[in-house]
Amino acid sequence: MNRWCCGTALFVLCTASYPAFAQSHTTQVVSEDSAADIIVTARRVEERLQDVPISITAFSQQQLANRNIVSAGDIAIYTPSLSTNSRFGAEKTSFAIRGFNQDAGAAPSVGVYFADAPAPRVVSSTAAGNGAGPGSFFDLQNLQVLKGPQGTLFGRNTSGGAVIIVPQRPTDALEGYVEGSLGNHELRRIQAVVNVPVADTLRVRVGLDRQTRQGFMKSVSGIGPSHFNDIDYWAGRVSVVADITPNLENYTVGTYSKSDTNGSLPRVFACNRSQAATSALVALQCGQVDRGSDRGFHTGEAGLLPPFQKVEQWQVVNTTTWVPADTLTIKNIFAYSQFRESTRGTVYGENLEIVSGPNAGTNAVRVFSNPFPGLNTASGATLTEELQFQGSALGDRLTWQAGAYMERNTPLGFAGIVSTNTASCTGTDAFLGCGPFTPAAGAPAATTTLTARVNKYYLQDYALYSQATFKLNSKLSVTGGIRYTWDRYQLTSRQMNYAPVPPTANPPVGYCVDGFRFGSRGSATNPGTLTVEQCQTHLTGHSQAPTWLIDLDYKPVEDVLLYAKYARGYRQGQLKAEGYGQEAFEPEKIDNYEIGLKTSWRGAVRGTFNIAGFYNDFSNQQITAAGFLRTPGTTPAQLIVNAGKSTIKGIEVDASITPFHGFTLDAAYAYLDTDVKSLTVPPPDIVFSAITLSGARVGYPLTYSPKNKLTVTGTYTLPLPEGYGKLSVGVTYSHIDSQYANYQDTPAFLAGAIPYDYGKLPALDLVNLNVNWGSVADMPVDLALFVTNLTKRKYYNATFGGYPSFGIEGGAVGEPRMIGVRLKYRFGN
Repeated sequence: MNRWCCGTALFVLCTASYPAFAQSHTTQVVSEDSAADIIVTARRVEERLQDVPISITAFSQQQLANRNIVSAGDIAIYTPSLSTNSRFGAEKTSFAIRGFNQDAGAAPSVGVYFADAPAPRVVSSTAAGNGAGPGSFFDLQNLQVLKGPQGTLFGRNTSGGAVIIVPQRPTDALEGYVEGSLGNHELRRIQAVVNVPVADTLRVRVGLDRQTRQGFMKSVSGIGPSHFNDIDYWAGRVSVVADITPNLENYTVGTYSKSDTNGSLPRVFACNRSQAATSALVALQCGQVDRGSDRGFHTGEAGLLPPFQKVEQWQVVNTTTWVPADTLTIKNIFAYSQFRESTRGTVYGENLEIVSGPNAGTNAVRVFSNPFPGLNTASGATLTEELQFQGSALGDRLTWQAGAYMERNTPLGFAGIVSTNTASCTGTDAFLGCGPFTPAAGAPAATTTLTARVNKYYLQDYALYSQATFKLNSKLSVTGGIRYTWDRYQLTSRQMNYAPVPPTANPPVGYCVDGFRFGSRGSATNPGTLTVEQCQTHLTGHSQAPTWLIDLDYKPVEDVLLYAKYARGYRQGQLKAEGYGQEAFEPEKIDNYEIGLKTSWRGAVRGTFNIAGFYNDFSNQQITAAGFLRTPGTTPAQLIVNAGKSTIKGIEVDASITPFHGFTLDAAYAYLDTDVKSLTVPPPDIVFSAITLSGARVGYPLTYSPKNKLTVTGTYTLPLPEGYGKLSVGVTYSHIDSQYANYQDTPAFLAGAIPYDYGKLPALDLVNLNVNWGSVADMPVDLALFVTNLTKRKYYNATFGGYPSFGIEGGAVGEPRMIGVRLKYRFGN
């Protein structure tokens, strides 16, 4: 580690010399849209981006528009150290920064904040909530990506970093805009914002965002809708600022979004042909692969029940700021939100056409999930309260802040799913219409199991924190902070299996999933007429830990900042319902060592250059695992265990240069070297005959952690005559090295059982084009053309790792080329 850190430090110090020299010979002012002058809130106060000793990528609203950043996935293109996982649909995209991921059932490793409050947080069987939902990226002041553990001011569950969404506050001008978008795949979008200064002391801003787009994945099965991966949402926002007194302000922002789509359709692309000769079920799966071989890449087959994905969320954030003195600010941030999701669909994208046997002429799926009748797939309410004190002393040499934080996540009733393992179903809303599945004449009946899992999760979090910065002299400052967090969590779970029965049987016979706890009620050989309420367990847990930050920053001249810091981060422990005695897992711990340089220079050639080098010790790592039950014929339990120890090191670069008037070159690069050093597999016990780890592998990188990621954008502004507006053409090239989505297929690949490790995503190169014409003909009209995936690359965002257990592999398909235009009319000031 010492050799690596010293090498990075030497590079940082050497690189600092040119910008420092350049700025000493220039006086030209940087334009207002320069990244160097973006105001960020990474330390919970407003500061210039270049003055903050944190590795940050920030986008102004104009930059978001010019680069057509409209979804969570778009952020990753322009932020190399950030990756996104859209396995469970674009509406539920989760973030990963510097290799820190979120697994289903675990707390997020990247915190998402809207208007200084956490986004709605929900625990479910998929990564639900905890992110930026539909309609989050319109009418913003800026968007910030903070990289690495945030230590003191944001606390737990920011081990990878934080994404901060800052909405545009109401202003004192009567103004607004209307914007419409049209594009291929029947893209239709309209945004409208109006800002009204009701009085000198009251300002209101209202915004609406409506978007629809036909899905780019086409289903050819004839079952259900024909297009998937569609967009259909409404989003609205209302903001009010009231100046109660000259030194007392109240700011309230409310946001609402509702998305109702067909969900995502995975593409089945591989099957285990060595098993097809002996397994009629695998033979049917290979039949689907063969049918799809001569179809387009963006086609698949929907199976059985009409699919859907419905996500509804709203949030109100109220911030009261009191400035009793020039050296003291007291702020109270209260937020309340609700999140509801209901999803139905297949897990791998399978549709098995039965051509013979008792079920000939019908269809079946290998695995599907369906909301439990009358319930949501996931739901919850989040209440947060933060009291914050900020001040300065000693002639502003000392700046400090301290506060107390409380968060409560409560369920909106039970939520959960009914899932099957190979079934043919006639019902559309319940599991009563599902029966045993005989795939072919003469073949034994496949094991059909319907599992109902409904849960209530309760999470509570309390924290105290303090941080201060002291200027040792005019150039050198030291910062220290500490936070202590207490977590409490509860789980009430009901889990029940239903035995294979004919579709006409009513009610189905069942047994509790957890035979270890329920004895005879959990016997697959002696099912009865149990209800899911008779299979209830209640568990509790807690965790607590300090996090801290020590930082030293040095400014030899105004536009050069060098810093070194050490931060401790942690992700809280939690409970996973499918644990069978292994529900609880402990917090994971991260020690982050980082050095960096931020610099900007002005003149005929102007620009910015920011670089950071980091090294992380990652211990007690939360790893996904499969627990093989001793009960015969049962599906492996999906667990999370503390089993890993890893190191994460890398370099991040954000740079921009304008070598001559009218042309700007922006570049962002991330080198990420993640290495799993050790894994401790839990031993067998009276419940599990074996536990295997699927989320990591010794000597391999962490998932969704490409070693190299690069984005380069060249923008040329045409020299139009005065009065014609500003016309620019921008081309973005992005490269992502190969990366692992999962390790379920890796053992079979190493043993030579399969020709390719399907869990490894190939390297990817994408090109985007953006043409922006501002103030067309000197009118308050902006026109834009955007093209994504210009070269029509075909790729997968994720693969699912079903080959070893089910003999089938599917993946989440990336977007094809998208083309569209935007027209914006601005009014007022």
